[in-house]
Amino acid sequence: MGIAGNGRSRSGGNVLGCMAALALGVFGLSPVQRLWLGSPQLVSIQEIPEMGDSCFRPSQDFSVAPRQEPSLLAAFQTTPVYAQDNLGTEDVTRPPARNIRDTAPTFSSVGVDAVRNEVYLQDSNRWSIRVFSRLDNAKPGEPPTEPRRVISGPTSDVQFNSCVWVDPGSGDIYTVENDTGDSIVVFANRATGDAEPLRKLKVTHRAQSMTIDDATGELFLSVQYPPQVAVYSKTASGDAKPIRLIEGPKTRFSDVHGIAIDTKNKLLYVNNWGNVSDYKVAGSGHFEPPSISVYPTTADGDTAPLRVIQGAKTQLDWPGAMSVDPDTGDLYVANDMGQSILVFRRTDRGDVVPARVVKGPRTHLSYPAGVFVDARNKELWASNLGNSTATVYPLTSDGDVAPLRMIRGAEENKQSLKFGKTEALAYDSKREEILVPN
Repeated sequence: MGIAGNGRSRSGGNVLGCMAALALGVFGLSPVQRLWLGSPQLVSIQEIPEMGDSCFRPSQDFSVAPRQEPSLLAAFQTTPVYAQDNLGTEDVTRPPARNIRDTAPTFSSVGVDAVRNEVYLQDSNRWSIRVFSRLDNAKPGEPPTEPRRVISGPTSDVQFNSCVWVDPGSGDIYTVENDTGDSIVVFANRATGDAEPLRKLKVTHRAQSMTIDDATGELFLSVQYPPQVAVYSKTASGDAKPIRLIEGPKTRFSDVHGIAIDTKNKLLYVNNWGNVSDYKVAGSGHFEPPSISVYPTTADGDTAPLRVIQGAKTQLDWPGAMSVDPDTGDLYVANDMGQSILVFRRTDRGDVVPARVVKGPRTHLSYPAGVFVDARNKELWASNLGNSTATVYPLTSDGDVAPLRMIRGAEENKQSLKFGKTEALAYDSKREEILVPN
């Protein structure tokens, strides 16, 4: 189970209760849902179209309907699902009694085009890329920020995308699909609506983050599992193969997520969540503390890191995107579960305390998954999964610092449901609660 779009996942245990419902959805491929029915209510996971919205793709939806006898099922005319109990399998076509859903965008990644003064936010809930002015600022009491344009729709092939990057020269927009699409798609800078990509590159399943070295024209792509970093030409398309592939036991890769490069010092940074296993060897799985490993940008094959940042003092907890200040070499890390942005020095290694930590209620950080250093304007951007916002700070910020500006995709004080690629749920009848692992 996980939130697609930023690759958040953890193994789950048994959930106790008198009734459980398990639903496995095929998202983006079919409206069919498979459900287990054996109680006074049917709880399903399904996709519902959004009417009157510029985004074509629906957000995910929990639907709860009172149980009907099989003879009454045909009286309801809605999208059918399959339901099974001890009487057999039936087509269920009745409307839900109520919906639990999040229609707001969920911002999993942020990219800044300092040349054109625009901010690009990857929305993994509404399957879109939303483009804003860099100077947009939703003040208290004001409505959500309106994007300049939105890229979304079946032709665009934007789905569970986890990373967005903008070429500062051409303005081309790159985005990585983390789940069903297994691709990088590239759009022209002014693309809007259901735009056709300029090109599409097929990549390994579970691709997560990317960065591009303009000097060499190389695109670095992280893959969660089996963990690796693939290096392509930034103009690659179709079935083009990587120029080189960094993988193997010496790399110490483990559930790879964020990636960043220091072009001045020719360093590659890769962070790891610590979920280690060899899918070819049963029982080989184990857990290690999260880490950041450092390599030369020319690394190839089974290359050992130059150094590793790891340990309790680092505060690393589900690290997401990373970004490097090209002037100082400082490394900025979106620390998802730590509700913080961590800053490490270029030469840090081992169990080291961060040079700076942006964290606290005034920051408005809420499960930050994306981070971007805008070196031209000396600003630091974060995208927040937990409250549908992107927040920007002075680049040298430290502690509980209020943002300079905020882009809001929803109402003030929004608390996102954080539904992602939700694949299971359970009902606790004692507490009358629905439990949703993400």
